[in-house]
Amino acid sequence: MIRLACDYQEGCHPKILERMVQTNLESTPGYGTDVYCESAKAKIKEACQAPDAEVFLLIGGTQTNSTVIRSILRPCEGVIAVESGHINGHEGGAIEMGGHKVLTIEPHDGKMVASQLDRYIEDTLSAPSWDHGVIPAMVYISQATETGSVYSLAELEAISAVCRKHAMPLFIDGARMGYALASDGADMTLADIARLSDVFYIGGTKVGALLGEAVVFTNTKLSKNFFTIMKQGGAVLAKGRLLGLQFDTLFTDNLYFEISRHAIEMAMKLKKALQDKGYRFYSESPSNQQFVILDNAKLAKLEKEVQLSHWCKVDDTHTAVRFCTSWATPEENIDRVIAML
Repeated sequence: MIRLACDYQEGCHPKILERMVQTNLESTPGYGTDVYCESAKAKIKEACQAPDAEVFLLIGGTQTNSTVIRSILRPCEGVIAVESGHINGHEGGAIEMGGHKVLTIEPHDGKMVASQLDRYIEDTLSAPSWDHGVIPAMVYISQATETGSVYSLAELEAISAVCRKHAMPLFIDGARMGYALASDGADMTLADIARLSDVFYIGGTKVGALLGEAVVFTNTKLSKNFFTIMKQGGAVLAKGRLLGLQFDTLFTDNLYFEISRHAIEMAMKLKKALQDKGYRFYSESPSNQQFVILDNAKLAKLEKEVQLSHWCKVDDTHTAVRFCTSWATPEENIDRVIAML
């Protein structure tokens, strides 16, 4: 079975596994106070060109989103996201369970539009009874988006400007950050992400790590007592060095970005073949997620040998599906899928 349903179906990059084996019997302090975590944090800050940032290592994406949002918002406040945002539709109400509402606006190509965000904030806070509802106080976007689209530098700059105009923190979900920055046409760097946001995270779970996300607070006023909030929410790993080792390896010799580019190359090879064969796309994506409309009969036949994600029903005879490549996708698997299609 060829598995292209998501980008976290493999274990971890062999260099990470090798370092885990090499250091397995070392005795180190717990809770992220070890030398590997310190080294990883230093390398991440260097890559972000943010020497004064605060870096925290968490375990998974949903845990990271809910912990960051809960740490920043007051009880009467909510976080703005597009309707298709991951925190709104794919995290089981984790944000709401933490006592905060996700306030949604319409996406355009999966992305938030700065002018629409500005209008939403203005309209909400100027309404006669604005203080009788949930107060918007934070903005969430993901890079790449849920539908595979990638924000341009200009788009991100515009959103950041709106957030600063209204004194609202901008939080960027970077579960697939590596793939976004390596995608075709990407015009921003990790340093741009750090400069334009207040807090973001660098995804490891989907980009070469066994597990783990690295949260970077560039607005360090927001990181006060964050470790204790992590602890309160069960987000602190006692054997923190397991996270540190992974990010230290990923941010050595540009490994994180090199393996991200491999996923993009595999996705673009599949995309071109689908275009050449005349397939319709559900959305335009330059990243490692490709959304294609398949005839249901063709889909049933394909699924005998290929695992993919059903995205949505298009009509009675067609379904939009997602092919998702990863840092570990073998090129021969892409060649086999192309031949089947």
